[in-house]
Parts: sequence; structure tokens; C-alpha cells
Amino acid sequence: MKRNTGKDKIWFRLGSSMICLALCGSLLASCGGPKAESPKEPVVEEQTPPEEPAQEDPVGSGEQQGAYTSPLTGLPLDMPVTQRPLSVMINNAPAARPQSGLTQADIVYEVLAEGGITRIIGIFQSKGTNEKIGPIRSIRPYLIDIGESYGGVLVHAGGSNDAYAILQKQHKEDLDEIGNAGAYFWRDKTRKAPHNLYSDADKLREGADKRGYKKDVNVPAYTFRTENDLPEGENASGVDITFLLKNYKVTYQYNEADKLYLRSINGQPHIDVNTGKQLTATNVVILGANHKTLDDVGRLAVDLVSGGEAFLLQQGKVIKGNWERSKGDVIRFVKDGKEVPLYPGTTYFNIVPNAPTFESHVNVLHQP
Repeated sequence: MKRNTGKDKIWFRLGSSMICLALCGSLLASCGGPKAESPKEPVVEEQTPPEEPAQEDPVGSGEQQGAYTSPLTGLPLDMPVTQRPLSVMINNAPAARPQSGLTQADIVYEVLAEGGITRIIGIFQSKGTNEKIGPIRSIRPYLIDIGESYGGVLVHAGGSNDAYAILQKQHKEDLDEIGNAGAYFWRDKTRKAPHNLYSDADKLREGADKRGYKKDVNVPAYTFRTENDLPEGENASGVDITFLLKNYKVTYQYNEADKLYLRSINGQPHIDVNTGKQLTATNVVILGANHKTLDDVGRLAVDLVSGGEAFLLQQGKVIKGNWERSKGDVIRFVKDGKEVPLYPGTTYFNIVPNAPTFESHVNVLHQP
């Protein structure tokens, strides 16, 4: 049975009052007394039903901002992030470009491998399901360090002897196409080996589940500005980065309309094959680290603990500061001893040698 509401009771009382007034008017007229003016009906303003509390749009309906936030990008999400990150080693040799899937990464690192070519580490957590990722290549000890700092399952195809020693002796949770997880990778026959090995986030998580890897891990979070916060620093339209070889230059050019940095290599847009679009970053960090050559092949040791000089580019500004890393944490950009918040979006970390100097690898492009 429908229950009476407070609104129903109000209308009942108003209605009763009107009936009583009408009866009284009829009695006076029948008694022959002075003819009274017909009583005017009481003015009863239309009662507007009380407004119901505004209901938030269902999460994911489009206009309403998500109720959750990605710890690595600061972007709103429809659902809480529960999946463990994937730390994927991606080939960046000329024959491997353009790559697939980097637009789906939350965080991207670029650091030297052998021969002056860089290796890319994509940290995938809040985005990406069946999008193709790769080409996937081998791992090094400092790449293990970067990938594990985000709690990620390490994804690679082979590795150096030192890297394998760490993986095996310390029982790291990894997916190696050569050693333990070949079923979760595939080769693209349209490209030449070894630059043709791929996977996707769904397959990799299936492989991690099959091997019984932990799901509940500590995933560090960054601090973020709001979209309306004004950026700090000096005006800068972008940056050129030379990791080692003079003919291997990475550029981030600021696009004011989108508030994003467009990434190029040697003057050519760096494209994601999946989307056909140029790679972009909301935040660009360039940091200097000590590099040591270990053997005749040119394998490196990279110090990712001691901290050092760094630049941060955000929304057309550049800040000169430092990078720091506490035990069990990720690399963070600091200024005057305090972490500088990022803007919500993808962040690219670019690690260059300190020799001969850090700034010899970095050319900040100042606006005219």
C-alpha cells in the first residue's frame, strides 16, 4: 500500500479548509441576512514538491568525473585500481620503432642500454587491456630496479647474466618469453626478429595468475596538482635530450592547446602504431644518474639510488631541482627538499648520464 507522505497531508488540510469555507458561505446566504459578497477562494499558491537531492551521475556515464583516482596518473577512474602493475621492457632500437601500446602506459621510463640505444620501460596499471604492447626485449639489473619500484610484474624476453642471477636468486616475479612464459607472447610476422615480440595486458595478467604471482602489492602514489593550479618555473617551450649518441636526440615540444608535450626522436614524431598518434606526456622529468660500463659489450650499471640534478617540465614551464629516492619507493622530483606535485596524466622519466655533466645532455628550449 502506498504510504501518505508529508506532501499528501498538506494537500488534505488545504482541501478541508476550502470545503469548510464554502459551506459557511452557503449558510449565510440562506439565512436572509445582508447579501454578502461571495467569499473569494483563498489564494493557495501551488506547492512545488521539495527537490530531491541531486543524484550523481553513475560512474562512467560520461559527464561526471570518476569517483576514484589512479595513483600513478592522478586521473579519475570509474572503478578503483586493483590490478597489479606490469613493468614491460620495450625495445627502442630504430628497427623497433614505431612501438605499440605506449599510449596506454601510466608511467614511461627511458634509460640507456648497450651501444648508445635506449630501452623503454612502460608501467601499465590503470589503462590497457587487449592493446598490443611491444616490441618486448631483454632486461638488465637497473631495469629490474625500476620495474619493481612500482610493484610491477617484470615482463621481458631474456636478459643479461647479471639480471638473470638477480631474477633467479631473489625469486623475482617475472614473465620471460624465453624462460617461463612463452605462451603469453606472440611474434608479429610483418616485422623482423628480434624486433617483433608482443603481448598485451590481458595476456600478461593471465600469465601472472597462472604462475600464482601476488596480486596485492604496494603501489606507490604520486602527489598531484588540480587542473586549475598554475604551473611554477620559467617559461620553456620544450626540451632536447641527448642520452649518449649525438644522432640520437629525443625532443618534447609543448602544445599549449592540449597542455601536453609531443615526443619526437631525431626530429620525427614518435608514433604509437596502435593509435597512429604521436606520443605525449603531461609531465616530463629529466634526471642525471651515474653510469658505469661493466664489460666490452657495453653493459651498464646505473645508480638509481643516490639522487642528483633534475628538470621538470609542466604546462610550458621548467623547474630546476633534484631527484630523490627513499628505500622501497619510486624516483621523485623535489625542489628545496619538497616533492613537487605532478599534473594528472602520463609522466615520462628520462635518465641521462652525469658525465661529462648532467646539463650537457639537456637543452631546455626557451620560448622566444
